[in-house]
Amino acid sequence: MSCTMDDRDRTLLTMLQGDFPLEKNPIAVVAGRLGMDEGDVRDRVKRLKEEGVIRRIGAVFDREALGWEGTLCAAKVPGDRLDVFVGAVNAIPGVTHNYRRNHDWNVWFTLIAASRGDIDRILETLRAQTGITDIVDMKTLRTFKINAAFDLRPRAPTK
Repeated sequence: MSCTMDDRDRTLLTMLQGDFPLEKNPIAVVAGRLGMDEGDVRDRVKRLKEEGVIRRIGAVFDREALGWEGTLCAAKVPGDRLDVFVGAVNAIPGVTHNYRRNHDWNVWFTLIAASRGDIDRILETLRAQTGITDIVDMKTLRTFKINAAFDLRPRAPTK
């Protein structure tokens, strides 16, 4: 699916990545900050979601500050079982990322839960549900966070 973005789309996307207001009507606040009409902002967000530019709008929590556990997992999934397995992984509420890799261990995903025991139970349920037993739990030893926000605002041409 292709997408054509104008300067207002780019400015809106930049704001939504890191300056989303925690207000009763955040879209109205965003519209006010950008000098745009609230209906226009709603329409743009809807269109950008439909076009796949915006995947989701939601909070990102620091699991360590919450006292939760996290892990990176890898699974060996036969090609004919990928869709079912990936669907099951994506249905787990604590899965934050899910990647397909060109390797024997071809599905990698990150998982957070309230406790190590919860992670163990979730993975056992996933094995039982899908029949995929080759799932490795690479327990988190150290967390690295990368801010993947992009400034998409239009820039004045350089001379």
